[in-house]
Amino acid sequence: MAAGPQPLTSDDLQAKLESFDSIPLFMKSLPDEDVADNDTLAALQSLAHEGTPDEIAENFKEQGNDYFKGKKIREALGFYTQGIEAKPDTFSLLEALLCNRAACNLEFKNYGSVLRDCSKVLSQNLKSSKAYYRSAMALIALERLDEAIDCCKRCLSYDQENKGLQIVLERATKLKAAKDKKEMERRKRLKQEQEAKIKLNNAFIERNIFVIPKHNGTQNPQAPHFDLEDSSGTAMIFPVFFLYPQHATSDVIPKYVEDTPFATHMDIMFNPTGPPPEWDTKRQYRAGNLVVYALTRRKRLLKVGKKMSLKDVFKASQAKEGDPPDGLELKDNCLSFVVLPKGEEEQKWVEEFKKTREA
Repeated sequence: MAAGPQPLTSDDLQAKLESFDSIPLFMKSLPDEDVADNDTLAALQSLAHEGTPDEIAENFKEQGNDYFKGKKIREALGFYTQGIEAKPDTFSLLEALLCNRAACNLEFKNYGSVLRDCSKVLSQNLKSSKAYYRSAMALIALERLDEAIDCCKRCLSYDQENKGLQIVLERATKLKAAKDKKEMERRKRLKQEQEAKIKLNNAFIERNIFVIPKHNGTQNPQAPHFDLEDSSGTAMIFPVFFLYPQHATSDVIPKYVEDTPFATHMDIMFNPTGPPPEWDTKRQYRAGNLVVYALTRRKRLLKVGKKMSLKDVFKASQAKEGDPPDGLELKDNCLSFVVLPKGEEEQKWVEEFKKTREA
């Protein structure tokens, strides 16, 4: 049989730490009974705070170390705090307590507390590797990567062989590179979005278009945009509503290329050889028998010729020289046009519109 003391197993160490809880000197909290009624407990409680500040602090540090080794971090933190509160005269002892408490707070993700304790250490000892290490770990967690890298470099300037700091520096450097790349991409994307927005707004101005946002803030997912197939990068595509006021219904063309004549769409939608819309019981809506109207911001009514395109209507909607600005309204990202059968129905609607406008 081996002679002398044998190392404790992890189970033995855990049992030893738990046994401390029943010993008054090492209790983490007082029992429910009145301390004044327990002479031993009162004496031992007083004894724990007897001695020089260094002796008291050293006692609490040792207890904290035992609990930390047993992975009872919260209890260890309490003992380190009591040691700090004892105000030891020897700074190296205070440094150990502060660094150890910082290690506990790292486990609990109390990064502000970690930085405060390490800062107290570094204010007196600029070569405390443990303080730099724990500061760097907290700073990485807070994504303050430049400061974390600075901590590592300061420590490695005098402690070149510190493997822990070398690993932390490498990690912080990689994280910073990834963060910088992500930020650069974000700024590039933001710049592109701003440039695209300016280009789009200028295009609206050139086309005499007034943007009317929806009152509830939402927007039609279909939106005006530049035609990607246009080599010049200037041609646009618009969502367009065709309104049929006679029947209180409408059609939408989600991608109307601006240089396409209106007749092209009319021929496709209302081909005389095809079936009429369900609502056209009188079969009035046939290509060649229809007229299109555009309404400007200043309530001017523009009759759209069948050979005209959106670009032609944009030009026609421009105010005359000396008049207030005018043009088409883009509501909820869409342009709207009224489609009517020629003749009596057309005249009836036009007269009704003029009455409403004058009123």
